[in-house]
Formats: sequence, C-alpha cells, structure tokens
Amino acid sequence: MTEAVAWDLAERVAVRVAGTEPFAGSYLYASLEPDFAEFTAQAEDLVAGVTGLRSLAGPARSRVTDRAGWIRANIASFQRLLRPVLEKVGPRMADSPMAPIGRQVAGAQMGAMLGWMSTRVLGQYDLLLIEDEKPEEQDLVYYVGPNILSIEKRFAFPPREFRLWLALHEVTHRAQFTGVPWMRPHFLGLVERSIGSIDPDPKRFVEGLKRAVGQMRDGRNPLDDGGLVAILAGPEQHAVLQQVQGMMSLLEGHGDVTMNRAGIGLVPSADRFHRTLHDRRQQQTGPAKLLQKLIGLDAKMKQYEQGERFIEQVEDAGGPELLAEIWQSPDLLPDLEEIRHPDRWIQRVRPAAAVGR
Repeated sequence: MTEAVAWDLAERVAVRVAGTEPFAGSYLYASLEPDFAEFTAQAEDLVAGVTGLRSLAGPARSRVTDRAGWIRANIASFQRLLRPVLEKVGPRMADSPMAPIGRQVAGAQMGAMLGWMSTRVLGQYDLLLIEDEKPEEQDLVYYVGPNILSIEKRFAFPPREFRLWLALHEVTHRAQFTGVPWMRPHFLGLVERSIGSIDPDPKRFVEGLKRAVGQMRDGRNPLDDGGLVAILAGPEQHAVLQQVQGMMSLLEGHGDVTMNRAGIGLVPSADRFHRTLHDRRQQQTGPAKLLQKLIGLDAKMKQYEQGERFIEQVEDAGGPELLAEIWQSPDLLPDLEEIRHPDRWIQRVRPAAAVGR
C-alpha cells in the first residue's frame, strides 16, 4: 500500500527544525538520568497517596532523551494513531500521479510540526502500546533533557525541585491511564473513532473551512476549540471530539491539582514554576502562536484551567468522594460542556454517587 506520509522525511525535517541543543553537551546533563529515575519512583508513591490511583502495570520507568529521541518516539505514536485514516488515503494516492509529491509534502509538514514541538516539550507519558515494539520501549515517562536544562538555567530554577515537580505531573498521567483499568482502552477507542471517521474527500476540507469562516463572522476564533482537527471534523467527529476534549481537560486539570498537592513541603517553588511556564506559553507571538493554535496547543492550555476549575467545584459540592466517582466508569466521565459547567455533571452524577455511599 502506498504510504500517505513520507515518515523518513518527516524525521529528517523534524530533527533539522529542532535545531542545535547547546545543553546536550553540558556537564549538567549527566545528572538528569539518576535524578529522574529517583524522582519518578518517588512521584509514583506521592501520587498514589494523594489520588488512591496506583498503577496496575508495574513501576513507572523514566527515560531522559534529547529532542531527536522525542521526535522518533512521537513519529512511532503518530504512525499508530493515524493508521486508520492513512489506510483510507493510501489507495486513493496509489492511483494519483501526484502521490509522490503528496507524500513528501505531508512528511515535510509533519516534520516541521514535530520539530517545533520538540523545542517546547519538557516531559511526556507515552500511553500508546504499539504491537511491533519491544515492551521495554513502551509505557515510558519521557523527559527532554536539553529543554529542561535550558529552562532551569534561564529562570534559575532549583534543579532537583523542578525535576520532582515535572515528574509528579507526568507520573499522575501514568497513574490515570494504568491505575484505572478501563481508561487507556476507552481513550484510545475515542481517538481511533475520531480519526477513523475522517473522510479524505477534499470536499469535507472545504466544508470545514466554510464553518471556520462562519465562526469568524460570529466573532469566534475557529482554532480555539481544538485546532485544525476540530475545524475539519464532520458532525459525527464533533460529538467524539467533545468527549475527547472533556476527558483531556479532566486529566490535565487533575494532573495539575495532583502535582501541587503531592508536592506540598517538597517543592516550595511550585507556584513560581507554574507562573513561569504559564507566562512562557502565553508569550508566544507571530508564526509560533499560529502554530500553537493550528495543532491545538492553545486548546490544551485551556484544558488545564477548565479542568482545575471543574475539580475545585466538584470537590466543593461533594468532596474527594464525589470526584472519585469519575474513575468508576466511562459513563461518569464529563464531556466538554460538563467541564465548562460542572453543576451539570454534579446534577447528573450526584444521585447515583449518594446511593453508592
């Protein structure tokens, strides 16, 4: 089958866009591996103590990588996630004389996006399980060493505090996906439904752009609710995207709340870390800001804030016990509207939760 994306080109472009890494050769780099091995294990115990979620997949494993390593890991994940839609596009491309050019263009675009993202990311939990990959290369908590050193140096962050703080957030995500038995398959099922329902017909692209123009006339930025994917989604995908975005808002907000609670007394600089990284995200301008919107990163930033507000209001209404109901069933997950209006979720769930208690 004809590949719709030239993945080898994507990797080369991404590595080039990622640029040089001045801190990769720093004498400080050697401290990252032992520190993150220590803090990932410590974070796992702290997160379990705060949330009650303990991984069913064994101890968390950390991996310090450079930008190129992060790029390669994410290309493998993209290939896995995009497989359903690429299998649809491939046969159409095989009959097109423009197929070789299309593959190269898609590869270059994917590479440019990943290359830029590799300069920003600090840590990431890789939740995907890929059939052909070795088990030791999966279920990893990644830390992008040069980027972390750069942030520490630029803002004079205490390194061990900052590293524990990062580990708490990423390990919380692992606890969510491996401590709740149904979470990983449910999330991946939603993503695959969303991607798998993409119609590669160019007419759908035009329809998506028309919707975007209409939103702009109404005074809304069409990129604010999930980037280019949301614009191009058809009606059936929008419903799934509402579920995905609601779930991600919950998980991101829960990650931030948990890292702050678990770090009490251990990360005195947590507030400064949070403010600095928030300001760093907001200071993007020009092409970088546009790229953030196109790939949905602006939407993700909103997810942190909306998710935290949701958790705060749920706990105000029913304490940690009511929030814990979320982990009992996929049916109890909030959708995006319930994230934005927590009272709706509370009204839906509270009677069942009260009976359960």
